[in-house]
Amino acid sequence: MAYCSYYQALVDRTNTWFLVAVLRSFEHCAFDRTYDAQKSMFEFFVPEDTEQTFLDVISYLQQEGIVFSYTKMPNRLMDPQAEV
Repeated sequence: MAYCSYYQALVDRTNTWFLVAVLRSFEHCAFDRTYDAQKSMFEFFVPEDTEQTFLDVISYLQQEGIVFSYTKMPNRLMDPQAEV
């Protein structure tokens, strides 16, 4: 079974709606979820085929001040002990 790449990003709280709208305008680019609402931290599950598109979009959103930072991390769903 193949797993998606996994990213976390710190997002400007007032622009989270814009981030979600932009990513959803790209068909099947990434699955986004709020990871920590208090910190305005999102998580993204990105299929291998759309990873470059995702990185282009998230980099642009960072330049625009909507995304403060993003990090590629090990996919937390690969850990059988991880909370879902």
